[in-house]
Parts: sequence; structure tokens; C-alpha cells
Amino acid sequence: MRNIIAIFQKQVKETFKNKTILIQFIMFPLMAIIMENTVKIEGMPDNFFVNLFSSMYIGMAPLTSMASIISEEKEKNTLRVLMMSQVKPMQYLIGTGSYIWGICMIGACVLGLTGTYEGKELVAFLGIMAVGILASLLMGAAIGTWSHNQMSATSLTMPVMFVFSFLPMLSMFNEAIDKIARLVYSDQIYTLLNNMGYQSGYQLEIALENVAVVGVNMAVAILFFAYAYKKSGLA
Repeated sequence: MRNIIAIFQKQVKETFKNKTILIQFIMFPLMAIIMENTVKIEGMPDNFFVNLFSSMYIGMAPLTSMASIISEEKEKNTLRVLMMSQVKPMQYLIGTGSYIWGICMIGACVLGLTGTYEGKELVAFLGIMAVGILASLLMGAAIGTWSHNQMSATSLTMPVMFVFSFLPMLSMFNEAIDKIARLVYSDQIYTLLNNMGYQSGYQLEIALENVAVVGVNMAVAILFFAYAYKKSGLA
């Protein structure tokens, strides 16, 4: 537990020095606030921009932040020093991941309040966001561990980030893209957010497909991380 807390505190100090990562946490909640309060189109669903930017936020902020932090520490050999100091991989992941997850959940709260969710709706919204953020953290950890340095991590992260961030939006306009997007966790998160509503009281519709796709995506990320960890020589 001491190792996890120490890593958590380390990431708090270093993230506030990295303005690029900080912008990731602020950008989408801010855009959602602006768009939700300024753009009004007849027939537009409730919380359209909140739900859309929430899924994009999940596909970008936690993934790029986790990949950037791990790749930077690999490049500077900090990660190897931690491993040699009896810090286990799971302790490092929990310490770093819990910090990024916590910061992202603050952004999720802002998005939820912007969408005027309250009570059970807000709890469900934050629960869905929490699962999506966790999936992205695992993806980012796998990419960061696989990369040799920050430059290669950026090269790998950018296309993956664009896929997870923009597929939910693109799937609304193209049936072929929609079929592909359904295999991606960020699109399933967007679907779950859109399924929230009031019908004879509050209810959230969760289909087997939603759970299966998100679960498989997370399992793939964990396997990729385990492989990358051994391949990188940290094991």
C-alpha cells in the first residue's frame, strides 16, 4: 500500500508540470459546457453534446495520459528503477491508474452536471463513465509499455485515440462505420449513455452486447499489456 500511495503522490506532482496532459482533462468537459448551452437545434435529443463529448473524452484523455506517463518513465529509466526497488507492476498500475482515473472522474462529474443529470441518473452516468475510463486506462497502459519512448508512444497513441474518440460520432452518419464501431468499447459507452432516460420512472437499458464488447476490449488490453511488459524486458 505504501508503494501505491508513493506512486500516486509522484504522479500528482508530475502531472501538474505537464500542461499537455492537463489540457486533456479540461478540453472535452469545457467543450460540452459551451456546446450544450449555446447550440439549440429543433429535434436534437436531450444532452446530445454531453453524451457525445463524454464518449470522446473517454477515448482520449485517460488513454493518452496513461500512455504518455508510462512511455516517459520508460524512456528516462524511472520505470526500471521502480521495478528494481521492489515495486510490482500491479502496484505501479494501480498507483498511476487510480490518479488518472480520479482526475477523469472529476471531468465526468462536470459532464454529468452539465447534462443536468441528478439522483439515480447521475449515479448511472458516472458508473458508465467509470467503466469506460478504466477500459481506456488499460489501453493506454498497454501502448505505453509497448513503446520505447514518448515519440513512439505518440505515434501509436494518435491513431488509436482517433479511432476510440471519433468512431461514436462517425457511426451516426454511416451504417458501414456503425457496424465496425459496435466492436469498440467507446461506441458501446455512447450507446449506454443514450439509453438513459425516463420511462415510467428512471431506467437504464443494458444489453448483453454492451457488456460483452466492453469486457472483451478490456481483456484484450490486459493481454496486450502483459505481453508488452514481458517484451520490454521489465519482467
